[in-house]
Amino acid sequence: MVVEEYEGGLLDSDGRRGALAAPEDEESVFVATQWQLMWWRFRRHKLAVASAFILSLFYIAAIGAEFLSSSDPATSVVDVAYLRPQKIHWFDGGSFSPHVEKVTGARDPKTFKKIYAVDPDVKIPVSFFVRGYEYNFLGFIKADRHLLGIEGGEEGEYNRAAPYLLGTDVLGRDMAARIIMGTRISLSIGLVGVTMSFFLGITLGGISGYYGGWADAVIQRIIEITRSIPTIPLWVALAASVPRDWSIIRLYFAITIILSLVAWTELGRVVRGRFLSMREEDFITAARIAGAGDIRIIFRHMVPSFTSHVIAAATLAVPFMIISETALSFLGLGLRPPAISWGVLLQATQNVQSVAVYPWLMSPSVPVIIAVLAFNFMGDGLRDAADPYST
Repeated sequence: MVVEEYEGGLLDSDGRRGALAAPEDEESVFVATQWQLMWWRFRRHKLAVASAFILSLFYIAAIGAEFLSSSDPATSVVDVAYLRPQKIHWFDGGSFSPHVEKVTGARDPKTFKKIYAVDPDVKIPVSFFVRGYEYNFLGFIKADRHLLGIEGGEEGEYNRAAPYLLGTDVLGRDMAARIIMGTRISLSIGLVGVTMSFFLGITLGGISGYYGGWADAVIQRIIEITRSIPTIPLWVALAASVPRDWSIIRLYFAITIILSLVAWTELGRVVRGRFLSMREEDFITAARIAGAGDIRIIFRHMVPSFTSHVIAAATLAVPFMIISETALSFLGLGLRPPAISWGVLLQATQNVQSVAVYPWLMSPSVPVIIAVLAFNFMGDGLRDAADPYST
């Protein structure tokens, strides 16, 4: 960003006073590092800051998914299959008393459809930090506390007493708990996939741009061939090659690798262009004269010069990974039950009749939309903050 002085303070390239870092003073702007300038400009992008806050809530929910879930997302309670979302009533007679109303189910003798009746006279109290099913917090800390639930009942009956805030599916599993648990896989596969694709893009793109010659020709032909293949047929072919009997963990990493092999090409082109323009710069020539090796020049001098661009590109690449995983799982080519992800949950919406009769089965699409929009808005803010020439 271009900063000019005038008698009343600082003007940025837009002609606005203090646009960089109000209320930072002039001296702090001139001595600020690149990361400080990026942060000052990023926090002016209110939509990007709000999106970053929303995404932080998503990842907090992914870490504490079991704590936030009222019931075990893998446990079926057939007695409450296709139960409509329950509403929590926070007050009773003017006093704070959260509760849900009792629901009883019966089978319609004509249509054989499960019908639920709400009894407003029977109020089931809802409590905070209640005991429920046991889980390992962070993978090794045994716990049984949950943020919201219904206290009491014998072990194994918590699912029957849990408030089903987003209803249940065909097997009577809590949709809210399954969506929260699906956040962990859907968001983590985006981060892992972007990490792998960025490693491939920076490494191969850097080799292509720095060394040139036959290495550049080979890598560019690989990129061109990969980008010329339609995405969905490529996904289908790669996913079909995964054995059906693989465990959830192996399937998770297989899908991540498949998405990474498709997503690295765009960054590889960008990195190659940056390396081609920088390898003849004076500071690179000075590093060679000083005796620096190729590895040091690449990772110590060249890559850090466009780290900000890489970060912005990463935030824009994560939504692609999330959408790709959701699409593959929705089509039955990605993760499969008993794995829980947003795409796996949306498989139940392939039947139009089910969606029309049980619309709450579409609820997993809401976090997908919110997460993708938040990543895109935050990526726009980071891209603007990282580009010193943007206005």
